[in-house]
Amino acid sequence: MTQKRKPAVSGRTGRPTARTAAVRPDKGPDAKPGGTPVREVVAKYRGEKRALIPILQDVQERLRWLPPEILEEVARELGVPPAHVYSVATFYRSFSLEPRGRHVCTVCMGTACHVRGGAAVLEHFERKLGLQAGQTSPDHEFTLERVNCLGACALAPLAVVDGRYYGQMTEAKANAVLEKVKPGRDGGGASS
Repeated sequence: MTQKRKPAVSGRTGRPTARTAAVRPDKGPDAKPGGTPVREVVAKYRGEKRALIPILQDVQERLRWLPPEILEEVARELGVPPAHVYSVATFYRSFSLEPRGRHVCTVCMGTACHVRGGAAVLEHFERKLGLQAGQTSPDHEFTLERVNCLGACALAPLAVVDGRYYGQMTEAKANAVLEKVKPGRDGGGASS
């Protein structure tokens, strides 16, 4: 017997939340037939409760974020309280409870990056993407993030795009990197 899931609703209006209404993890271009990838990922880790973090990482890699219903499903599959799963997902900055873009651009604003022009690099990304730091484009193509430190000060100013580190970032380098990941292109390329 399968349980019907209730849609996430706003506490004030009782209507579906914009986040849930706009992006369903079991629908859309990244969806797999048969629903969410949670069971498959949990099976990969043999249902080990201690594998919660890698399970969340794998699920987020597939969906690009961790919707509330997915966190609940992880809790059910592992037999742990939903509050425990939620606390782990909110403790680590690498997890996102909001939809993220297909391409994630992160600009470091640590001391070394800031001194070497990180603010100008961030402003350039904001102009080129039409986003402010912390925003995702309406088409979910790009997310722009600002972080306090990426731990690679020798490469300052530093940007990370789709997990690739680009050091000594300039406006020209930013343009070249963004050109590689524009919609309709492969998005590959070497770090510099």
